[in-house]
Amino acid sequence: MVIPIRDENPTRRFPVVTAALIAVNCFVYFFVQMPKSDVQDLEFLYEYAAVPCEVTSGEPVVAVPVSPFGQPLAGTPTGCAVGATGIETPQPVYPDKNVYLAVLFSMFLHGSILHVLGNMLFLWIFGNNVEDRLGPIGFLLFYVVTGLAAAGAHIALNADDPTPVVGASGAIAGVMGAYIVWFPHARVLSILPIFFFFTFVELPAVVVLGLWFVLQFFTSPDTGVAWLAHVGGFVAGAALAYALGGALGPPRIGPSRPPPTWGRRAGRRDDPGDWGFRGPPRGGG
Repeated sequence: MVIPIRDENPTRRFPVVTAALIAVNCFVYFFVQMPKSDVQDLEFLYEYAAVPCEVTSGEPVVAVPVSPFGQPLAGTPTGCAVGATGIETPQPVYPDKNVYLAVLFSMFLHGSILHVLGNMLFLWIFGNNVEDRLGPIGFLLFYVVTGLAAAGAHIALNADDPTPVVGASGAIAGVMGAYIVWFPHARVLSILPIFFFFTFVELPAVVVLGLWFVLQFFTSPDTGVAWLAHVGGFVAGAALAYALGGALGPPRIGPSRPPPTWGRRAGRRDDPGDWGFRGPPRGGG
């Protein structure tokens, strides 16, 4: 898998909404959600995050009594329920929770520091150009719509799952889907792991994002990654970008320049006076 670092695709204006989304996501994780223990983290997620079986049933998840070995006691209800010790009768975990609004909240919650930082890196690399093309308001609407589509894809195929779903990944996948439609040949500086070594390469966005999309189908079910949300968001973003393409006109990819040699290692000049990602040439012969 390649890890994108930045793209060579200048924008005409500062991406206000992209920067604001990054700031909000980081603030929520580090100052609101930041877990103090596994139990507190789980309680927070059940209170605010989307839970597939809650959305499909329209009711908050119910805690049901279980034995010390985690087995449901005889007569306890099934369905949108989680086991809990220390209770004698089933009871809603958070009875006043708005289970539909939680789908929107989940787009600003994350499972770990690496989760939030990785998502924000992808959002910054690809979001600024999509925002530049759609405008701030249009981009915000696009982000929310693709995020909801991503959540819908996961929930539709995991309708009875009582596990909370968190992350901006689905909405960001929608942004990536739009990017691959509008800027398939934009150059993306990426880290390419080769055994125990890493090298920097320039690749077209269609390769970087296309590879990312294909790899979602090989995600191990044991990782806990909601890959269906990634696929749903990406497809929704690509479809919307294709549909909007005619109305928005042709995309703009910075100044005109000679076509690159895709996949070359970073560090080589490709034309005089233009150093791209590589910086000016060093002194010497």
